[in-house]
Amino acid sequence: MTTITLAAAKIVDAGQALQARPNRISWARLLKRVFDIDMHTCPNWGGGELKIIAAILERPVIEKILTHLGLDPQPPPRGRAREAGQD
Repeated sequence: MTTITLAAAKIVDAGQALQARPNRISWARLLKRVFDIDMHTCPNWGGGELKIIAAILERPVIEKILTHLGLDPQPPPRGRAREAGQD
């Protein structure tokens, strides 16, 4: 194999590796990362896998559910944005 052909083969291999990676993170991984919820283990039944059956996105419906549960339906006030360079 010539040097050019070998270099082209490496570029093709790198392109295939990039295409093999998933473009999105699964809901289970996002929930684990943000809320520390393990979707692979049911906290009540100790081993069954949890499954998302619905996502409620309409604000009036969310407020009604929270009110029914005796929780404050209004979100907390937003905090101030950090200034650049603050961590």
